[in-house]
Amino acid sequence: MSSRATHLLDKNFDRQIGTTHRRLVKAMDGRVGAMGLEIKEHYFAMLSTLVAKLEDPAKSLREIAQEMIAEAASVIFLEP
Repeated sequence: MSSRATHLLDKNFDRQIGTTHRRLVKAMDGRVGAMGLEIKEHYFAMLSTLVAKLEDPAKSLREIAQEMIAEAASVIFLEP
């Protein structure tokens, strides 16, 4: 692939990621109001943990994903 094509592909992914981030925020904004207090507490805890991990430049995205999957699984299995 030429460097121009690589650059265009990279920019397209950047655009798609930005669009998907905005869709995520909009979707969650629509759901938060209907969540019960306990669900909000779990969601906030998971979201806060994810953001803290993403802010650590030493962690790879793979490492973050593996940790978050393990942590989410433990929360899911504790739910009644």
